[in-house]
Amino acid sequence: MILGIETSCDETAAAVVTEDGEIVSNVVASQAELHARFGGVVPEVASRRHLELIAPVVAEALDGHEVDTVAVTARPGLIGALLVGVSAAKALAWSRRLPLVPVNHLHGHVASLYLKPLDLQPPFTCLLASGGHTMLLDVQDRGGYRVLGTTLDDAAGEAFDKGARLLGLGYPGGKEIDALAKQGDPEAYDFPVARVPGLDFSFSGVKTALLYAVRDLGDQVKARRADLAASYQRAIVQALVRKTEEAARQTGAKQVAVVGGVAANSELRAVLPAAKAPPLALCTDNAAMIASAARYVEAVPPPRYLALDAYASAL
Repeated sequence: MILGIETSCDETAAAVVTEDGEIVSNVVASQAELHARFGGVVPEVASRRHLELIAPVVAEALDGHEVDTVAVTARPGLIGALLVGVSAAKALAWSRRLPLVPVNHLHGHVASLYLKPLDLQPPFTCLLASGGHTMLLDVQDRGGYRVLGTTLDDAAGEAFDKGARLLGLGYPGGKEIDALAKQGDPEAYDFPVARVPGLDFSFSGVKTALLYAVRDLGDQVKARRADLAASYQRAIVQALVRKTEEAARQTGAKQVAVVGGVAANSELRAVLPAAKAPPLALCTDNAAMIASAARYVEAVPPPRYLALDAYASAL
């Protein structure tokens, strides 16, 4: 049994997962409401809230279960938030003399596909799209992946959040735009889909195009907001789908998977119906995916992990 802990951004999460990928418990305390007033995550506020939530969230996840290993997100993310999780994991592991597994958050997203009942077997091409990262990955085994392409500027989730702010919508932006877009015409505005060489992405252009459209409309923005949301979402999704399909062609992959918070987007799922994706609850940040990844990462025995640190970067 593996206890996973995730505090890389604004979700305080803990989960217990078995060695064969069964989810025993999966507890997520979201801070979305707390950060909504700011229109995005405030790192210091997130860190302080993690401090308040980490003990009760872990206690709820454990609920009397005995675990053999502790796993924690060690990178990438907000450094203050990560340190809360890493410190808690080290304390729990050391108090019980258990091994500790430091997990890369991005590997965790991919490993959400390895949980039951999906239990996807590599090889496959994977689109990882979240608030902080947008990447195309060649996954040949469960121990890791090869990066095929990444974003040159904003991540797709970040573009959704910034677009939502421009439209006067709430946070998290991706969910708000997805809901509003269902009421609009995706062909009302011809927002650009960046044609970046290779398998990289760029979303700064479409974000700027939305800014100009909002400025040009002036007082008419509210009346056209649904059309703007639908057209903006269509441009982002088209960029993701085109590159993902090209990556699958180049690698010869028979399977395509989508993970990360943006994988919950209804239009993306509709346009890539054959793509494998985790359940919606496992798309956004959670600790079950961290415990899942820990099954394929070497554990650090006590007391060596007491020197373990957190890192903001992915590498």
